Amino acid sequence: MPVQTSDQKWAAQAAAGDESAFRELYRAHVRPVYWIARGILASAADAEDVTQETFVVAWRKLPALDLQGESILPWLATICRFQAANRLRQQRRDQAHTAEAVDATLLPDTISVEEQVITSELAARIAAEVGTLNELDREIFRLCASEGYAYQAAAEELGITHAVVRNRLSRVRTRLRGTVQEARDA
Repeated sequence: MPVQTSDQKWAAQAAAGDESAFRELYRAHVRPVYWIARGILASAADAEDVTQETFVVAWRKLPALDLQGESILPWLATICRFQAANRLRQQRRDQAHTAEAVDATLLPDTISVEEQVITSELAARIAAEVGTLNELDREIFRLCASEGYAYQAAAEELGITHAVVRNRLSRVRTRLRGTVQEARDA
């Protein structure tokens, strides 16, 4: 049986209702979650609130979590981003309601069919480019870019070195940037 990481052990215990295990997860990840929130929100106070909300949501959703990786941080980061986005939307709504007239900058621009076509074509080109990568590069891209694995965690998962992950992912990103630039130029 594979050895569990601390996050895996604490998540399983917390999902079963163990508050001390959840406190350990909180202590281990509160700072990175705060800095994610702080990067999105203008106010330190809002970032602190969103950090707390993130862990409240995590506590509620933990019983349904099937932790695939070694770290729970990517899952917490996703919750944090959603909470921060909700906070920003609420702030915009509050500003709109308190102003005498609705500021046109708060309203979304009309939806451009041309922009939607360009966006879907770009997504298709990127997906096609990822499909042409060799199996190892696709796995590295999936783990690091899609699932949020750290380079070392991805290296351990794939049985390769940290340097190999870093270098190959850098090449993949350069290749994809080229695809994006070609699409913009077209």
